[in-house]
Amino acid sequence: MPRRILVIVGGLVLVAAIGLWLLIAPHRLPSGEVAQAHVPDLANGETIFIAGNCSACHMTPGQPDRRQLAGGLKLTSPFGTFVTPNISPDPKAGIGAWSEAEFVDAMKRGVGRHGEHLYPAFPYPAYSLLKTADVRDLFAYLKTLPATPAPSGHHQLGFPFNLRPAVGFWKLLYFRPHEFTPDPKRTDAWNRGAYLAEGPAHCAECHTTRNALGGPELDKLYAGAPSLEPKGRFASNITPHKDGIGDWSEQDIADFLKSGTDKCFNEPTGMAEVLASTSQLSDADTAALGAYIHALPPRAGNGKHKTC
Repeated sequence: MPRRILVIVGGLVLVAAIGLWLLIAPHRLPSGEVAQAHVPDLANGETIFIAGNCSACHMTPGQPDRRQLAGGLKLTSPFGTFVTPNISPDPKAGIGAWSEAEFVDAMKRGVGRHGEHLYPAFPYPAYSLLKTADVRDLFAYLKTLPATPAPSGHHQLGFPFNLRPAVGFWKLLYFRPHEFTPDPKRTDAWNRGAYLAEGPAHCAECHTTRNALGGPELDKLYAGAPSLEPKGRFASNITPHKDGIGDWSEQDIADFLKSGTDKCFNEPTGMAEVLASTSQLSDADTAALGAYIHALPPRAGNGKHKTC
């Protein structure tokens, strides 16, 4: 009788373990996502590259060319130090040997080339909202940039954060991949701004506070947040609340993203890397971002860090 019980218990444990693994295992996109023929739009790929501010994290430190993408930037956090990878088209150090499907999986599902979970220091929760065609255009555009053979280095993480399967638990709690769906009740400009802000520009990644596990506190969305890096700059409340930018117009926001100077004639240093990219966007896209951000629900918080 005891042996039979042990067999039953062992079977239940095995079933539970398999079920848990299925829940936390890396999940790729369906193969049909990139099966159809696609003619890359390089201009659109460049727009996504600029909107996503890819250079801020992936450009080679210490040089001014924002198209040199050898990575190597060290991002210090409570979980350890993340080192940004080389995403140049170099076949060994970068993504030159990656397939288009592998790149799309990384962007939209947080799954690496070898089927491993990627750490959410790479903001794939936002990138999952991108249209697959836009990701394919981005991949094609990256292929046109200079190949840089410098290796970028490895993450410096302690236990248990160095265990990739643990990221599966984080995804189970906080990752809800889905493509952006336009709101038919809103204007085309608002929808374009929503797509850019929530997707490639991943604005909420910096401007929303996070809990102890690094999950976003959605009730404080866009209401400002401290940097995860020690002594990092505070990301301001950008909702239209008195603690944020409630006295800014849509045009004020668009002008700031284009010129880098706010309505009080300040030149905020904390946004310098972001502005280096948004200033290159079209007037229509900065206006769309202004329309979307201006229409965010006003949320109180962090008034002492008010921008202007």
